[in-house]
Amino acid sequence: MDNLRVMIVDDMPHVRQSLTNILELASMRKELGIEVIGEAQNGVEAIIQAHKLCPDVILMDLEMPMMDGYQATRSLKNTDRPVWIVILSIHGDPLSRQKATQAGADAFVEKGAPLDELIQSIQNGRRTT
Repeated sequence: MDNLRVMIVDDMPHVRQSLTNILELASMRKELGIEVIGEAQNGVEAIIQAHKLCPDVILMDLEMPMMDGYQATRSLKNTDRPVWIVILSIHGDPLSRQKATQAGADAFVEKGAPLDELIQSIQNGRRTT
């Protein structure tokens, strides 16, 4: 089974690093087959990096400078290469979830949710790759 190639998009460097560390440790311990292949700090960079790296799954924050997660998700979903997008945000209100779904997000996980919920959302991307 090939590793799921994951890219992390968040404007906070410590969040990107923490997520990378958590996912790599969890993947090693549980043999989940998740590999973090890259990161981006805003939506514009996410689009550029996604075209270069071809991730299977993108963890996408919503509020970022230059281009937010909604716009980046919409743009990434309108490409010829499918990518599973998991919104990972502190904004778990119904309106944010609805806007994310309308933009094309495949899953929505609130920051601070149990790790198993995040991992399951990422692994659901395996079905589309």
